[in-house]
Amino acid sequence: MAAAASVRDIRLDLFRGLALWFIFLDHIPTNIVSWLTVRNYGFSDATEIFVFISGYTAVIAYSRMMARDGWTRAAARIYRRVWQLYVAHILLFVAFSAQIAFVSIARDTPALIEEMQLLGLGENPYRAILEAALLKFRPVNLDVLPLYIVLLAAFPLVLPVVVRWPLAVIAASLVLYAVTCRYNWSLPAYPDEKVWYFNPMAWQVVFHVGAACAVLGPGLAWLDRFRLPLTVLAAAFLVFSAFIALSWQYNPMERLIPAWVSRQIYPIDKTNIDILRFLHFLAIAWLVRLLVPIDAPFLKWPVWQPLRRCGEASLLIFCIGTFLALSGQVIVGQHEDSILSQIVVSIAGIAIMSSAAYVAAWFKAGETAGAPRAAKAAR
Repeated sequence: MAAAASVRDIRLDLFRGLALWFIFLDHIPTNIVSWLTVRNYGFSDATEIFVFISGYTAVIAYSRMMARDGWTRAAARIYRRVWQLYVAHILLFVAFSAQIAFVSIARDTPALIEEMQLLGLGENPYRAILEAALLKFRPVNLDVLPLYIVLLAAFPLVLPVVVRWPLAVIAASLVLYAVTCRYNWSLPAYPDEKVWYFNPMAWQVVFHVGAACAVLGPGLAWLDRFRLPLTVLAAAFLVFSAFIALSWQYNPMERLIPAWVSRQIYPIDKTNIDILRFLHFLAIAWLVRLLVPIDAPFLKWPVWQPLRRCGEASLLIFCIGTFLALSGQVIVGQHEDSILSQIVVSIAGIAIMSSAAYVAAWFKAGETAGAPRAAKAAR
């Protein structure tokens, strides 16, 4: 779909909602329901889906505004969104830290504070608060929003270039990614020996490839001349990555992997998005493009509406899902990691997220309907 297209691609909301569900399920340790997510069957996970779609939708939203109102207006709107994301992250940090502290005190489990990487808050609270405001200090599971904030903050500089020369942006993005991996560039975090869990200088490649794909749109159809070999390669790579990923859980499968293969593929780094993770995501994206066209009738089935609603309210649902994941972890732990508790917590969490998304859609519909009435009354 081209960036200036008028037809809304509902696949974006659907798969973004699916990524948010997957992130929630994956953040609950020892959760049997997480076997439904992509993480257990390959090298990439829901993070790549979320970041790619974020780049894709950023171009769709802001390129139209730039064409209509100019670059300055579009940049101002982008930075307003960056500010919203930053405020949401700080509020989530406070709520999540308070939740961790409450659970730790109530259950007399001080190890939880260390497990969630919040020791710095107790050891040097003033420094920790400052570093949190600078996005350098955060507990476990709060790494995605800072990554998105940095990528979107740089986007006003990328937007006019990607609209005109999307292939040049892909090339420059790949060069930065390669140099970052080669020289191990990173952003410092707190405590001082740490770095950002998601390195923006590496993960920008997923964001910018998504942005470029939004501009290229139907132009990507030239790849269909190579549909058969690309599909075979993608499917073969997915099978290979699934075998490797499953071997992490089942020792008999691990023994079947030749030593020279292990030496070549490990470690599969998430911080700098290892090339195997990136290729795995691209293979999934290629097959999804073929299997789920934009006009597929089943995309409008009512059964998918909760996913689409969650995708439409992605910031709200991400924050709620992060908070619920720790609650789920505590509840499952209280029931000795029973399978029933894992299933109940997972279903309840998704139900709460979906309900919140429907409420957000209801409020948004009311505001949209009220605007014309207010304008008419003002005349």
